[in-house]
Amino acid sequence: MSETTQSPVEALRFPCTVFRTQRRMDDYGADDMRCGDLSETQLKNDFKLNHVSSKVSPYTLTLAKQLKLRAYGYGFEADTDLKSKKITRQECANILFDEFRSLSKQVSFYGPYQKLIGKMIDHMQKGNGAPFRDMLLNAALKEQIHSDNTENSTLLLVKNALTDNIDWEKKCYPEEVKSLLTTAISSGRLPKFDRLQDRVNGLGITVHDIYAAHITIRSLQIDNDRYRAVVHYNVQDHFGLDDDDIREFRNYSLLFRIWFVLQRFNQFAYKPFMTNMEATVEITGNQK
Repeated sequence: MSETTQSPVEALRFPCTVFRTQRRMDDYGADDMRCGDLSETQLKNDFKLNHVSSKVSPYTLTLAKQLKLRAYGYGFEADTDLKSKKITRQECANILFDEFRSLSKQVSFYGPYQKLIGKMIDHMQKGNGAPFRDMLLNAALKEQIHSDNTENSTLLLVKNALTDNIDWEKKCYPEEVKSLLTTAISSGRLPKFDRLQDRVNGLGITVHDIYAAHITIRSLQIDNDRYRAVVHYNVQDHFGLDDDDIREFRNYSLLFRIWFVLQRFNQFAYKPFMTNMEATVEITGNQK
């Protein structure tokens, strides 16, 4: 009678990408990546964007009346003939971008990340759609990952999946249960910047949510009953507005009206761009 032989455990090799969002990286066909696709009539009729700026009209290319200090309080300047205030399209865009930057300070005035929105507005104005990276974004992502202590934390779910499925006798993570890592992460909540502090530190306006993410375990070291893993997050968002964004936020602030018109009005068509972030974090655990 022949003896049954067990198949050897095949170890998962690292680095190994264990999770990808359904939405893909570098998706330039996404709704919020459109630009220059709307006419004045569409902006006014479909999106109710008749009033866009307190400084200028992007439709008539004229300056708005401005309040000036008078002897007995504030009043409009004497010259109220807006036709005499005609400006070029480039001058109009520059004024809108300056107002965009000024308004952004209302939602970005506290903490180490507050200058990010200014950098990203500058990039929209001058970057011609090129991807954007910044060390502050990477630091913000890493801080968010570490600070998430909820049961839905993707980092905690990776840790639990490793602890539960490592073959401690063979000192490896079996390749055949790789899917358990993916399933665990899929049940969690990817990093977002929708906390209370993100309303004032600039992260809510610059990133808020993420569009796509890849999570990779770069290395796994197992010693006796302990392990050490290095996990890399590659995350991407879009600095752009889609139709739903403006319908939701147009009454909230002129900021979104200006942003939407600069991006989507066919007379401006400033390109949105990919916001790329990455963070590498280390986790350790013990055999149960």
